[in-house]
Amino acid sequence: MRRNRRVKIIATLGPSSSDPETIAALFEAGADVFRINMSHTSPDKLSELVAAIRKVEDDAGRPIGILTDLQGPKLRIGEFADDVAELKEGEIFRFDRSQTPGSPARVYLSHGEIFKAVEPGHRLILDDGKLHMIVREKTPDTILAEVVTGGPLASRKGISLPDTVLPIGAMTDKDRRDLEHAVTQGVDWIGLSFVQRGDDVAEARKLTRGRAAIMTKMEKPAAIDHLDAILELSDGLMVARGDLGVEMPLERVPGIQKRITRACRNAGKPVVIATQMLESMITAPVPTRAEVSDVATAVFDGADAVMLSAESAAGQYPVEAVVTMDKIAIEVEGDASYQQIVHAQATQPEATAADAISAAARTVSETLNLAAIVCYTGSGSTGLRAARERPRQPVIALTPSAATGRRLALVWGLHCVLTDDAKDLDEMVEKACRIAYREGFARPGQRIIISAGVPLGTPGATNMLRVAFVGDTDPD
Repeated sequence: MRRNRRVKIIATLGPSSSDPETIAALFEAGADVFRINMSHTSPDKLSELVAAIRKVEDDAGRPIGILTDLQGPKLRIGEFADDVAELKEGEIFRFDRSQTPGSPARVYLSHGEIFKAVEPGHRLILDDGKLHMIVREKTPDTILAEVVTGGPLASRKGISLPDTVLPIGAMTDKDRRDLEHAVTQGVDWIGLSFVQRGDDVAEARKLTRGRAAIMTKMEKPAAIDHLDAILELSDGLMVARGDLGVEMPLERVPGIQKRITRACRNAGKPVVIATQMLESMITAPVPTRAEVSDVATAVFDGADAVMLSAESAAGQYPVEAVVTMDKIAIEVEGDASYQQIVHAQATQPEATAADAISAAARTVSETLNLAAIVCYTGSGSTGLRAARERPRQPVIALTPSAATGRRLALVWGLHCVLTDDAKDLDEMVEKACRIAYREGFARPGQRIIISAGVPLGTPGATNMLRVAFVGDTDPD
C-alpha cells in the first residue's frame, strides 16, 4: 500500500479505537504508526493491541510502527476535606507533609524532592495550567506560595514546577516494568516522559538494550535547555506541545516547535509534532480552520510525523480524523511553495561517505528527474540519511529486518519494503527495479537510483550509487 504523502501519521489507540476492525480502518485511512499510552493501558491490553496491529500488518504486507508511551512520574497534590477548595488571588497557600485532608489554606504534598529543590520565586502550576502560584517561603516540610491565578482546586490534581529541576529520574518502577513488557512484545519505539536532562534518556537506553528506539518527549523547560544533549542520546524527539504550553508561556511554544524540528532535521533524526492538532474532531466531524493551518505548518516545516491523541483514542470520529490529516498533508505537499519552504531549512551533509552518497542521490535524482530513490538499509541508518535530504523523489527503503522497517515507518518519506539482501550487484539492481515497479513508483522505461553498501549487507557502509532502467518487469 503506497501513501501519497511523505509526512507520517501517528494514531493513538484508546476506547474509541482498540478493536481490531477500527485499527484496520485507521491503517487503511492513513495511519502509519500506532501509539499506545501506558497511562491508560494495562500490560495485558498492550499485548492485545500489539497482536491486533501485527495482524493488520500481516494482512497489508507493509511494516507498521508501534510507539509505546511511558507514563512517567506524576506529581499530584493530596486530598481536600471537601474534595474541592476555592483558592483566591493574593492569598498564601501552604503545601506540607501532613496527610490530613486539605482545606482552602493548605494541602498535602507527598513528593519530598519538591521540598528540597524548589526555591522562593519559582512558579507552581496546578490542574493543567488553571491555577498559578509563586513560592514565597520554604522549609524542609512546607512551601508557602502566593496565589497568582486562583479558582477551584480539586483533590489529586497535578502540579508542575517549570522553574525547578527536580532530582528525580524520568522513569518510575511502573515505567520500568512497562518498558520491559513492551520490548518483549516487540514494540518499535519507547516514548519517554518527564525528561529533564540527557541522563534521563541514558537510563532508558540501558534498559532497552537496542530492542526499541527511544522517542524523547520534549515537554519540560529543563529539557529545552538541554536540547543538544537529549537529542544526541535519543533516536527521535516528540514536541509535546500540551505539557510545554502548561509549563511555559503559550506564545513561546511555536518558536520552540520550530527550533526542535530544525535540530532534528540537522541531526537526521525523526521529529513528531503532537497534541491538539485536530482537537475539535474529538466531538466534531470536521476540524477548525486554525487546526488545519496548524497541521499544515508542521508539514511545511518538514516534520517526520504528526500525531493524533484524544482525537483517535477517545473521540467520536477516529477514522475521520486520520482521513482529514491525510488530506491536509497531501494538499500541502502538493502546494507550489512546498519544496521551496521545506528546503529552506536544508543543511549540509556531514563529512562521511554515507552522508555524501545520500546527498548525491538526491541531487542526481532531481537533476535526471528519476522515478524513485531506492536504498538498501539493514540498520536503518541509510534510510535516515536519505530522509534527511528531503528529496523530491519518493524513497523506497529495502531492508531484511522487520524491526528496521517498523522503526522507519515513522520517518519522513520512507516507503519500507521487507526483502532479503541481494547476493550480488546484478541481483541488487534487478530487485530494486522489480520492487519499484511492483510498488507503483516506476514504470517500464523510467530510471531509478540505487544506494547501497559494498560489500553487500555491511551495516553503515553506504558507498555506492547506481542509476538503472526499469524494464518490462513482472510485478510478481
